[in-house]
Amino acid sequence: MATEVPTASSSTDPRAVTLAPKAGYRQLLTTPGVWAFLLPGFLARLPFAMLTISLVLLVENTTGSYGTAGTVAAVTGVSMALCAPRAGRLADRFGQRAVLVPGVVLHAVSVAVLVTLGVTHAPAWALLVAAVPTGATVSQIGPMVRSRWVVALQEERPSLMTTAAAFESVTDEFTFVIGPVLATALCAGLHPAAGMITEGALTLMGGILFAARRGGAPAPSLRAPRTDAVRSSALSVPGVRALVVAFLGIGAVFGGLQVSLTAFTHAIGRPGINGVLYGAFAAGNMVAGAVYGAVGWRRRPQGRLLGAYAALTLACAPLWAMRTVPSLAALGLVVGLCIAPALITGYTLIDTLVPAAIRTEAFTWLTGAVAFGQAAAVTTAGALIDRAGFHAGFAVPLAGTALALTWLSLLRRHLVSPAAGTAGTGVVGHPPAVTVD
Repeated sequence: MATEVPTASSSTDPRAVTLAPKAGYRQLLTTPGVWAFLLPGFLARLPFAMLTISLVLLVENTTGSYGTAGTVAAVTGVSMALCAPRAGRLADRFGQRAVLVPGVVLHAVSVAVLVTLGVTHAPAWALLVAAVPTGATVSQIGPMVRSRWVVALQEERPSLMTTAAAFESVTDEFTFVIGPVLATALCAGLHPAAGMITEGALTLMGGILFAARRGGAPAPSLRAPRTDAVRSSALSVPGVRALVVAFLGIGAVFGGLQVSLTAFTHAIGRPGINGVLYGAFAAGNMVAGAVYGAVGWRRRPQGRLLGAYAALTLACAPLWAMRTVPSLAALGLVVGLCIAPALITGYTLIDTLVPAAIRTEAFTWLTGAVAFGQAAAVTTAGALIDRAGFHAGFAVPLAGTALALTWLSLLRRHLVSPAAGTAGTGVVGHPPAVTVD
């Protein structure tokens, strides 16, 4: 198998590429020191996959409205989307541990308050107020792990950057196979608040364990010279703004499916199967991510991103017409297969578009965009479901991806990596990796 390797000729010939054999998952996972952050990182990111569905199930049970449940979940997502980049910037500057430990403690407290309000049937406005700190304190484990991968690979194994991005996508989606199923089982089998309680407890425990493993964490930029890269925001990079638009559409798929599948399973009298249906979608994402990372791609990443996004939009088109469990499971699997290539390529492009000093922040802008798109989709889908039934909610993923694909096509020129040595280069010390068409 061959993978992309940046070479010295890349700085003069933008189409140059060197193919390195035997660069894959086995080599990736034998990189010294990576297991020290991978295992606690997995535990710490699992709660994120439980949050939205746990919140929807809790609020819907106490209010009887998917619209209210969607709005509360949306406030949580918007709050996270607005605060995540700031948290990423602080982690870049002061270090991951300094931001993560107080964050997970505050999140656990916020979840406890929200659960208390929910089970005591507090008014909707109180739930909305409590949702703000709950979302604002969601730990940004995924971006922090991705930043640690860059540190681990950039010196000796830069050819594995795409493989690492694929591995992270697989890990994320594996949590989304487990998380919704676990949350649904807890809420249906124990108590409507059990999912949220577990989410808060796992966030606290996993976050502290991850923070305790300092090996591989990027050095705080506070100790580095105050260059233009350190002072600027990752959002000032045009390519990052283009990727944010793309990830908003991906968030619309996540949010629209979560609420719509929940409404569908309730409508057919089988609420316990909700986690299985969403798990099929996540499983498709996981499988596609594993395959995508094992392939040595020759097409430029910009073209791969647009191709994957077009396929995702097409896959979302017939969702609204599905009326049976097998058809929704099968189509959800296909949608999941199309999500992973877009996510992986977007995260991989970050390495070549922004300098190391603001890379965690850049990753959190993408994570925040997914959360914001998910929040908007949850709200919109919830309102549509209340008015027109579960099938109307499935139109949201199509609308979100179609709009994002159109805008991404217009901004595709910004996804081209700048020349080595400029402010937008990726890993400091070597030019960005590029591939031939």
